[in-house]
Amino acid sequence: MTQPGIAPDQIPAGKEVATLAGGCFWCLEAVYDDLRGVESVESGYMGGAGDQPTYEEVCSGTSGHAEVVRITFDPGAVSFRELLEVFFVIHDPTTPNRQGNDVGTQYRSAIFHHSAEQKRTAEEVIADLTERAVYDDPIVTEVTPATTFWMGEAYHQEYFARNPAQPYCMWVVAEKVAKFRKHFLGKLKR
Repeated sequence: MTQPGIAPDQIPAGKEVATLAGGCFWCLEAVYDDLRGVESVESGYMGGAGDQPTYEEVCSGTSGHAEVVRITFDPGAVSFRELLEVFFVIHDPTTPNRQGNDVGTQYRSAIFHHSAEQKRTAEEVIADLTERAVYDDPIVTEVTPATTFWMGEAYHQEYFARNPAQPYCMWVVAEKVAKFRKHFLGKLKR
């Protein structure tokens, strides 16, 4: 299956790719690194204008890109739906262009689908959460086709693992990782 935004030779045989935006990519990367069935997580940018955006351009809000994680996963071990179940627990999908104190379009909630099946699954999960009134406010998560994934700078990769004592990591990332581990204990990598 060819997935938009990704060259077919970039996807290992038998694997799939998901691209999600839910605030700071350091948080999402740290969580998905711990999920069984996830092969790799890369922090980067998607959904804006221009090529090769830098962190500074993305943070300025001028490029329109979101901070995203590109997750390569084994669908035999974890489904796209399960990735989304985690996604909707670890971030607030009801705040447009904001996650906590992180404000701007780069922090929007978005699912960049790579297939019609991923789009359908995302829409079903959002409809189910809405029907069950899981959140007090409406879900504003964008469901949009994947475009070019731009890899984030090297220092962003595995940021939490390399910088656990950095204040943002201690107060924000660690909290999301703890929440994930509490809710999904049975899905952690061993």
